[in-house]
Amino acid sequence: MAKKGKKEVPAMSTSSLPDIVFMLLFFFMAATTMRDNDPQVVVNVPHAHEITELDKSITTNVWVGQLQSRSAEGAALSIQFNDDIIRVDQMGDYIADRLVEKGYESATSMLVNLRVHETATVGKVTELKQELRRAEAYSISYAAKPY
Repeated sequence: MAKKGKKEVPAMSTSSLPDIVFMLLFFFMAATTMRDNDPQVVVNVPHAHEITELDKSITTNVWVGQLQSRSAEGAALSIQFNDDIIRVDQMGDYIADRLVEKGYESATSMLVNLRVHETATVGKVTELKQELRRAEAYSISYAAKPY
C-alpha cells in the first residue's frame, strides 16, 4: 500500500504578484495627502484637554516658532505664513492675498489657525492678534496636542 517515490511540492505561481504590487502602489498613492506648505519654523505646541478637528477648507495656518536653521534656545521667534517668513506688520497684506487666492468674500469667513511655540511670549501673540484684527480676520484658533 505504500507509494514509492518522492512527492513533489508544486511550484507557486507568481503571475499575479505584479498585480498585487500595483494595487498596493495605487492604494497608497490615493490615500496619501501631500502637505501644502513645508514648515520652516520649529513649533512645539502646548497640550490641551479638549481638542476639536478643524475644517481644512477654510483654515489658514500661521506658524510662530524658531527658524529651523537657528533652533538654539533663546533665539528670536519667527512667523511663517504659507511658505514665507514674514514680519508681524506684513500680516495684513498676506491675509488680503490669501482672501483673493481662496476666493473668500471677507476675512471673517476665514479661520486662522495659530501654531504657536509653547515658549512664545504673550506680547508676541498679542501683537500678532492685533495685526489680524486690523486685517479683519476675527476667527482665530490655537493648535494644541492632546494630553
